[in-house]
Amino acid sequence: MALKVGDKVPDFTAKDSKGVAFDSSTVIGLKPTVIYFYPKDDTPGCTTQACSFRDQYQDFKELGAEVIGVSGDSVASHQKFAQKHQLPFILLSDHDKKLRNLFGVPTALFGLIPGRVTYVIDEKGIIRLVFDNLSGKIHIEKALQMLKKLV
Repeated sequence: MALKVGDKVPDFTAKDSKGVAFDSSTVIGLKPTVIYFYPKDDTPGCTTQACSFRDQYQDFKELGAEVIGVSGDSVASHQKFAQKHQLPFILLSDHDKKLRNLFGVPTALFGLIPGRVTYVIDEKGIIRLVFDNLSGKIHIEKALQMLKKLV
């Protein structure tokens, strides 16, 4: 069952790009958070999306928010991706699809490609926006619009 607007995000753990266990309770429920699920590191659309989050990361920080990217890529892949594109935010490895299943992120194009969905979560851990769209650039704009409403 997919998480939707108004749902509280359950606690979860996953490895970040440094191989360290990330505990969601250290961020979610404490500050606004943007979690975006994307298909694959270093593909054109995903790189554009990640770099757009990077380029506007300061805007998210000024709104008190943290950004977290999630894909099924390995920790090593995330590490290379983050270094290559100087990504300042958290990347989580979801190689076992536990997070995709927890959030209910759909697959796209007849189940061939992992979906691209962004969640904006308020400081209490409640989902305020679910944006599902294959175009990566729009996600940043939608997330910032919602965060500005929350402040």
